[in-house]
Amino acid sequence: MADPLRLIGFEHSVYTWAVRFALGEMGHVAAYVEANPFADPPDPVLARYTPLKRVPVLQHGDLLLTETSAILRYLDAISDGVSMQPDDPIAAAQMDQIIGIVDADVYPVMVRQVFSPGFYTPVVLGGERDDARVTEGLEGAKPALGLLDRIAGEGRQLSGAVLSLADIQLAPMMAYFLRVEAAGEMFKRYPALVAWWQVMGARPALRSTDPMAGY
Repeated sequence: MADPLRLIGFEHSVYTWAVRFALGEMGHVAAYVEANPFADPPDPVLARYTPLKRVPVLQHGDLLLTETSAILRYLDAISDGVSMQPDDPIAAAQMDQIIGIVDADVYPVMVRQVFSPGFYTPVVLGGERDDARVTEGLEGAKPALGLLDRIAGEGRQLSGAVLSLADIQLAPMMAYFLRVEAAGEMFKRYPALVAWWQVMGARPALRSTDPMAGY
């Protein structure tokens, strides 16, 4: 019998959601272990799997794999389905470009500066909304959104027609970002991304793994 997959993650982590989305799209089944990377003192469950205090972590037999993009590539490599990594060199390069933008620009700005103070803190944690931080984050999101919209408009990636690892990493973050009303209004300025999201946001595997579905 093949070794089972185990996913160690934090329920509300957008990166954990990306791996769960991938598992659903690729037809993998993984046991889930909840671990809190924000715990003080550090979560002993997470410490058993990684010294980096970050989620997600994928365990497969003797393999302990961190970093979401590495986990997604591994899951794709062991999948029996069609690969989510394109053969075309331009499409493959753009996929890597999008993943880099997601990690460097989308997550710190659109998730941490817009979603966290504009939705997560007031709605999930019951704290106060920080409108000033949201406004700053929306302004800071414009360069990344503009570049992603341009790439989507070229049709090789973020088209909604063919799923790639770029879609897997971006879609959960876009879903979090768009939970803030002002973000949804600003998003209308990016037609290629809007067209992509109309398809991507309706995917059953994304919707069924949404950690914010109850809010």
